[in-house]
Amino acid sequence: MAAPFSIVIPTLNAEAHLPATLNALMPGLEAGLIRDLVISDGGSEDGTLGIARAAGAEVVGGPKGRGGQLRRGAEVARGEWLLFLHADTCLAPDWVGAAAVHRETHPNLAAAFRLRFRAKGLAPRVVAGWANRRSTALNLPYGDQGLLMSRALYEYSGGYPDQPLMEDVAMAKALKGRVRLLDTFAETGAERYERNGWLRQSLRNFGTLTRYSFGADPRALAQRYHKD
Repeated sequence: MAAPFSIVIPTLNAEAHLPATLNALMPGLEAGLIRDLVISDGGSEDGTLGIARAAGAEVVGGPKGRGGQLRRGAEVARGEWLLFLHADTCLAPDWVGAAAVHRETHPNLAAAFRLRFRAKGLAPRVVAGWANRRSTALNLPYGDQGLLMSRALYEYSGGYPDQPLMEDVAMAKALKGRVRLLDTFAETGAERYERNGWLRQSLRNFGTLTRYSFGADPRALAQRYHKD
């Protein structure tokens, strides 16, 4: 029987973080659960593609924009289940057991990981805590928490929309509450928070989500977001 999981990672100049992200996937490879690794690149000009090819990944190219990159990656992935990860998100060592149990016991649900930041102090814990409460109460995990689902559920949802921002929110809404939070974590980078300030960045994120919820164009939101 073929291994069930395809890993899909969108990248853009991710050489600083990608090796650690791939290394954290090794328990899944050792357990025989990973069928293939797909790197969907948006035009990297650093060593990202070399790292991906050295890891044995299938590399898919196309315009930058996470939604489109995730969609293209899913199209070529061969697994029965899809695990979408950001390039700077590292899964906990026990992710394999949690993912395998989810696959067996909740085949009709998607799953996200509990969020942690690679940063110390009270602010990272507070922001991560809010993200985890939002994920549970509103069924609204963000992309930096990873997302695991069967291909059947992915296709039912319509897949990731080809948009440059809020693709994770669009996917969560398309799943219509079919998301649960796993009892393990994903650890992600905190560079934007550390650069802009934890409170300020949190308020910016909330503002972006609010504008998107009221119909703002994701392209305009992305232009504003990436200026920060």
